[in-house]
Amino acid sequence: MSAYQELIAHQRETEALGNIAGLLSWDQEVMMPRGAADQRAEEMAAIESVLHARRTDPKIEDWLARAEASDEVSARTLDLIGRSYNRATRIPARLATELARITSLSQGIWAEARANEDASAFLPTLEEVVRLKREEAECLSEGDLYDALLDDYEPGATAKEIAAIFDKMRGPLVELRDRVLGSEVKPQPIDKVFPENAQLRLARICASAFGYDWTRGRLDMSVHPFSSGGGDDARITTRISESEPFGNIYSTIHEVGHATYEQAIDPAYRFTPLGHGVSMGVHESQSRICENQLGRSAPFTGWLHHRMTDAFGDLGMDAQAFHALVNRVEMGFIRTESDELNYNLHIMLRFDLERDLIAGKLEVADLEEAWNTRFKDDFGVTVTKPSQGFLQDVHWSVGLFGYFPTYALGNVYAGCLNQAMRAAVPEIDARLAEGDASPAKAWLDQNLRVFGGLRPPRETIRHACGFDPNEGPLLAYLTEKFEGIYNL
Repeated sequence: MSAYQELIAHQRETEALGNIAGLLSWDQEVMMPRGAADQRAEEMAAIESVLHARRTDPKIEDWLARAEASDEVSARTLDLIGRSYNRATRIPARLATELARITSLSQGIWAEARANEDASAFLPTLEEVVRLKREEAECLSEGDLYDALLDDYEPGATAKEIAAIFDKMRGPLVELRDRVLGSEVKPQPIDKVFPENAQLRLARICASAFGYDWTRGRLDMSVHPFSSGGGDDARITTRISESEPFGNIYSTIHEVGHATYEQAIDPAYRFTPLGHGVSMGVHESQSRICENQLGRSAPFTGWLHHRMTDAFGDLGMDAQAFHALVNRVEMGFIRTESDELNYNLHIMLRFDLERDLIAGKLEVADLEEAWNTRFKDDFGVTVTKPSQGFLQDVHWSVGLFGYFPTYALGNVYAGCLNQAMRAAVPEIDARLAEGDASPAKAWLDQNLRVFGGLRPPRETIRHACGFDPNEGPLLAYLTEKFEGIYNL
């Protein structure tokens, strides 16, 4: 075999082992007995040790030196493998293994602390996670420590660039939010019980409406909704409250956006670096456009209103009032349940705090107070329990520092994609009114999803939209939508 063929054969096995590690993580959140946490931590550490050895194998350097690219696909593949090798060889095997072990343990400790509203039970473990992530950042960094971690989730982006985008967004978002909250339009919640089994059936119907391939996926329950895997095994989870059905419905649609991205990638890229979503920002663009621009649109909520009436009986409101309720703006505590105006402000809070944690400007012991103070400043309400505050998200427990800003970046990308998509496919709203998102899915598949990791993140969005990504389309979409709903 040529050097390129030998390298790809090695990479295929590494990717397959990475998929197995992903299945272990999925199982831990969905199926694993609580008492198996210590054992699973050792299993995760063991497989990470094997993966790290493969990713740092000296033969990779030799293959990269001798391999020749014959086209765009092979050139990008070599570039991504080289990038991965460069990062992996900077991290000692001891550190990679210890991170896998401690973050596996930490996840269970976080879940129990969250359930018991006991922040003190989680802080010692979080301190260890932060210490290890700082050490990892020091191994990888060529400047800003946080940028080194961010690069794992949004290659090429910097905290300074993202902060500049957030600065442009914050003022308009707060101004529009204040006008909305001052409106006389006050959407009222539905006072009903929504049984879990009926909610699950509706979640599956919504997932099918957005093109989720059930022969290559499944829906389960977890503490924190997530999407896992890809290709022919792209799984999703949701969570259910019998008093509030929208958390389940829109978490499901959100995760379907992730999963359908993975399911649509060219099968020829399977088990290569091109066989995944190119970045978390681009990935979030797929989940957020499905959840919000499509799933919370008036045509789709009109269809959903009928479906929910069939499933749960009279909702006490017409389709227009239902649409306003689905898009209700309020000062809530929970990021995953927040409206489109507040969501990015939730992300900005996390972005600032985790940058300070990694830089050493904020210590874990002071995190809860810092969170609660900032939350009161940004949202005007007081956090009264840890599950409303810094314990609500799983990310820090599993070491995902640098991940949070990609959610807001995904919203920016989604705004651009929505503008380009609707210009190209005028029948989208008519089909959404029938509970059919297939025209939107087809455009996204053809213009973005099929290419997987072929192009860098910003170039991926530029190729799909025909213009450079920027916050303008998102802000214009939000302004038009909420001024209409709230009669501004």
